[in-house]
Amino acid sequence: MMLIVRDSMDYTLRFVVLYLMIQAMFGHYRVSTLLVWEEVELLIKSHLCFYMASLLLIPIGKKSVYLLVFNLLITFCMFVFDIFISRSIRIVLRDYAKERVLIIGTGREAEQLDHVVKTNRFSLMEVVGFIDVNDKELFPNMHQEVLVKKNIYPVRDLVDIIEQQDIDTAIIAISDATKEQMDHFMSILYNKVEKIKYLPRTSGMVTFDTKVQDFDGLLVVSTAKGKTSKGAAIMKRIIDIAGGIAGMILLLPLYFYVKKKNHANGDYDPIFFTQERIGKDGKPFKIYKFRTMVPNAEQVLEQLMEENPAIREEYETNKKLRDDPRITAAGKVLREKSLDEFPQFINVIKGEMSMVGPRPYLPREIKDMGMYYNSVIGCTPGVTGMWQSHGRSDVSFDDRLKMDDYYYRNWTIWLDMTILIKTVKMVFKGEGAL
Repeated sequence: MMLIVRDSMDYTLRFVVLYLMIQAMFGHYRVSTLLVWEEVELLIKSHLCFYMASLLLIPIGKKSVYLLVFNLLITFCMFVFDIFISRSIRIVLRDYAKERVLIIGTGREAEQLDHVVKTNRFSLMEVVGFIDVNDKELFPNMHQEVLVKKNIYPVRDLVDIIEQQDIDTAIIAISDATKEQMDHFMSILYNKVEKIKYLPRTSGMVTFDTKVQDFDGLLVVSTAKGKTSKGAAIMKRIIDIAGGIAGMILLLPLYFYVKKKNHANGDYDPIFFTQERIGKDGKPFKIYKFRTMVPNAEQVLEQLMEENPAIREEYETNKKLRDDPRITAAGKVLREKSLDEFPQFINVIKGEMSMVGPRPYLPREIKDMGMYYNSVIGCTPGVTGMWQSHGRSDVSFDDRLKMDDYYYRNWTIWLDMTILIKTVKMVFKGEGAL
């Protein structure tokens, strides 16, 4: 296509060489286990870089503006083409290029790893099985829940499984393992597999700005939260305003649906309800939601907890009830699709909330937030967030806090876009409804 507007083969050749060099610099031609989100991010950055560099090759003249637009079109077409090719190559060559993975562990981390691999085929990984480390003779102080469902092997057969299943990568998914236990696994795996990976015990303090430093022979991990630039903050607000306007348009028909449904069941109380939540820097604000519960829901909850200790324990642990008897007929439908959150777009327009951010916590939950409180109030609360897109109602209160802390320490515009896309997919599939 360059030949259509360029007379010089040499000029076209320079554009092709420039494109290939920049893609190679960004690692586009390597075979790796990138997730689809990382691959798309890499392609966006590499093609933006290519377009900016291509401007240097445009001669100044009458056709300069035309060439600027044409190069932008070519760059966009190559971006779409590269996404298609990357996806197609991974599908066609998956059986030849995928890594055969053995996960050591059967608990929560092993279950999450398995889920990520299954839902991100772009990563070119296949989980062959799991190693059950519950062996009283080898590891008397270790006990893991067995949350995975199939292909579970005893730890004593680890070496045999590696050989029989032709394992390429072993992942140690036991973050609470002691140094002695980790050394034991490392000594067994050494020279038995091509790659050894493990989930470290980080307490949420390791971020993408963390650096590993050599301190005169000592391995030192230096961690800090990255600074948010003014440009990124402005971009986030622009996305919030655009998303808020789109949400408000969808809010109108939902309002009439809920009103009609409630009136049909003899419920003439207000459609919306407001509740005080914790905002950025700890400033309280009134959150808007569709009322999905019966009137006087708080009083009903107190009565339920007094009458049933199991309900009290469940609520105090997770801050919600899985089968809540207070939910209305319209509320059940709204919650299944998370549509009860739509009035929060009013908060987004007002600047009290963001499209993506930590969960807007209740003031009474402050005492349970512990060290994560400062991380939570360091961001504007969001309509969706890490916990909604990574399990939603299946995530415990403590895990929600850890995810919100992760978001605070690792925030980028790209992380927001990833969470928004995953949330939309989960809402349409109806997974893990609130």
